[in-house]
Amino acid sequence: MQESLLEQFNQEDLPQEIVEKIKGIDAVANDFPGVIIIHNIITLQVVYMSERGQKMLGFSLKQLQELGPEYHNKFFNPEDAKDYIPQIMGLLQRNNTDEVISFFQQVRASEADEWSWYMSTIRILARNKNGEPLLTINFAAPIDPENHNTPKVQRLLDENDFLKKHYHEFSQLSEREQAVLKLLAVGKSSHEIARELFISTATADTHRRNIRQKLKANTSYELAQYARAFNLI
Repeated sequence: MQESLLEQFNQEDLPQEIVEKIKGIDAVANDFPGVIIIHNIITLQVVYMSERGQKMLGFSLKQLQELGPEYHNKFFNPEDAKDYIPQIMGLLQRNNTDEVISFFQQVRASEADEWSWYMSTIRILARNKNGEPLLTINFAAPIDPENHNTPKVQRLLDENDFLKKHYHEFSQLSEREQAVLKLLAVGKSSHEIARELFISTATADTHRRNIRQKLKANTSYELAQYARAFNLI
């Protein structure tokens, strides 16, 4: 383990058992098929990153530590953070070391590089003397484009992107219009929608027209995209 990391431990006055735990992680980190990152959630600073991650980003551990909170803005897509930050905050508030959360992240070493998708899994690693979360440990595994599971993952990612881009349009729908959209997406006619929702066929037609206008959707496929992305079907 690098001397700069040990010096930082001493400066932060981390308990020796935590230092020893991180030493143990470092000893086997390169055996894992991904990147291990340990964060101080108080300072939002990288405490530790396995060698594989340092090489991928082109930054030494000391340089990553010196970035402080800017580390997150430099290497990660901020659009994804809107989804996973609330999950992480919930994890910290519940303060349960047995709980694990997972999410997708887009990562790149520089602005000249393309974004790469990673599946990240995170849990609380250590608490401070008051029993509050202090360190988290994150395992980030690349999503291999050659893997047979990738098409399934890609569909999830595409739906997630669609949701973020079209949330404003969808939020304009009333609860009744969402119910109609759900039925439209599975191929129901206005007559069938009217019968199922106990409304007139004319009212069902009006809802269909309003939904298309609000979503700017001209085809059944586009309507189905909304229904899938927003978990109506």
